[in-house]
Amino acid sequence: MQHTLSVLVINNPGVLNRVSGLFSRRGFNIDSISVGASEHPQMSRMTIVVRGDKTILEQVTKQLHKLVEVVKISDITKENYVDRELVLIKVQADPSVRGEIMQLTDIFRAKVVDVAPKTLIIEVTGDTGKTEAIIQSLKKFGVRELVRTGKVAMLRGSRFDRGLKEVDEIG
Repeated sequence: MQHTLSVLVINNPGVLNRVSGLFSRRGFNIDSISVGASEHPQMSRMTIVVRGDKTILEQVTKQLHKLVEVVKISDITKENYVDRELVLIKVQADPSVRGEIMQLTDIFRAKVVDVAPKTLIIEVTGDTGKTEAIIQSLKKFGVRELVRTGKVAMLRGSRFDRGLKEVDEIG
């Protein structure tokens, strides 16, 4: 099973390296990891997607808590949350098929961000289902290159402020 973890960390140099090193030393694979500034000036938020059963999730969480920079870990997998990822897809696009590719792009509310003589680069933002669907739809034209940002996720509604009192005291 895939688990989505939201991890608030103190933004010190090397924190991403320490978190990813922890996973590799323990033999855990990271399906996706995204890191960026948070609402707190000295902190960053990581969204980590890891695959495993309950035991593996417990081990990952315990190991993360050992890192000094980790302030809060939330497994939001079973919560009501919004997630997105950005995908850039370079697709073979001879003039004879560009119209069809543009129609697909419109259906998925994606954008063409680069046009070259034989290729198009398409930008799509959405949940994993949407991004996977457009990738599958474009394969018949020839996907030349693909890059993904990894998932970012945020809880829906007003439950966001659980545990932030401790964070405010740190920040």
